[in-house]
Amino acid sequence: MNRWKRHIPEGVQDYLPGEYYNKRWVEEVIRKVFFYSGYDEIESPVFEYLDVFVGDKAYIKQEQMLKIVEAGSRILVMRPDVTMPIARIAATKLRKAPLPIRLSYISDVYRYQEPWLGKQRQIAQAGTELIGLEGPEADAETISTVIQCFLDLGLKDFQIDIGQVEFFKGLVDEAGLDSKSSEQLRLLIEQKNLLALESLLEEIPLKAEIKELFLNLPKMYGSIDILEKGALYTGNNRCIKAIENIREVYEILKDYGLEKYITFDLGMIYSLNYYTGIIFRVFTKDLGFPLCGGGRYDKLLSEFGYDVPATGFAIDIKRLLIALDRQGGLKTLPNTDILLVLDKKNRQEGYKLSDQLKKEGKRVEIFFSTHNNKSPQEYAESKGISEVIFL
Repeated sequence: MNRWKRHIPEGVQDYLPGEYYNKRWVEEVIRKVFFYSGYDEIESPVFEYLDVFVGDKAYIKQEQMLKIVEAGSRILVMRPDVTMPIARIAATKLRKAPLPIRLSYISDVYRYQEPWLGKQRQIAQAGTELIGLEGPEADAETISTVIQCFLDLGLKDFQIDIGQVEFFKGLVDEAGLDSKSSEQLRLLIEQKNLLALESLLEEIPLKAEIKELFLNLPKMYGSIDILEKGALYTGNNRCIKAIENIREVYEILKDYGLEKYITFDLGMIYSLNYYTGIIFRVFTKDLGFPLCGGGRYDKLLSEFGYDVPATGFAIDIKRLLIALDRQGGLKTLPNTDILLVLDKKNRQEGYKLSDQLKKEGKRVEIFFSTHNNKSPQEYAESKGISEVIFL
């Protein structure tokens, strides 16, 4: 036997009954939050043309895309991201829809990632995109929707870290850095790699106060006081506006009554090409990876010829399941309620009774003694079925 018949590729997984039951439960809770918040669910194709994900700016590295060459040499990719296909849909099929457009999705994305680093290649995501609405109210709505999902799922001890990419961009302007140096700094600050950051800053000719600011940026996270600290560090107008934007969003979240879930991180810097304003991540103490990420991306839809602002987020379903499991928050797969024992003489009556019981919300298994080497009672006990009905 070919040994690969018994294995699956690295970076993907089988969901067994209990796991899949909880995955579907999590998705349905999230779906309900989205629906009652006014977001309409859509689905994009698993395969898209490579052109959807490449353009003037590299939002996703081609090395991360799983490619297929179509007959005629057109290159297809397995959907590495959901936001860009939704941007395509909004710019084409929903272009005449009144703004803002609220869309949601629960879909898998596919990326080439090294599985030995604990990363999946098939990633189950749930998220929303709020298209055509700018301002702190839209950002606060997006963040509050994330929080509501986690509250409805019973997740404990989570926090939302909020940042603003314009703060870093203002510092880059002030320092006069080129794109290569700013990207190197961004990566190290985002990783909070202080040793490598210090080494890089020694190689870049900068004023001492600017170097100190970049070096301290990874440490600038915590309570609302961190915004005061950030404002004191620089008088750059772009940086000050970024901090004020965070304050505005926070004041709205306070009106929602959600301030206890909010912390701030001025050293959180997503891709400079993609995000344009407020960014955020969700963490819980039971997991070392973020459960969710998102932010404002006002320039993305213009890549598809539709120049409107947008903001959104994506929840990593697998990571969320791990966090809920570690907190004891998952559900137990219900056992079958009734074992219905039939033979040839009473099959018709038995099928009618089975349908009736199912309509009453019961899980019913039908047992034919001729197809099983156990007695009905033994089989029911082995499966945890509490009631056996003989006709």
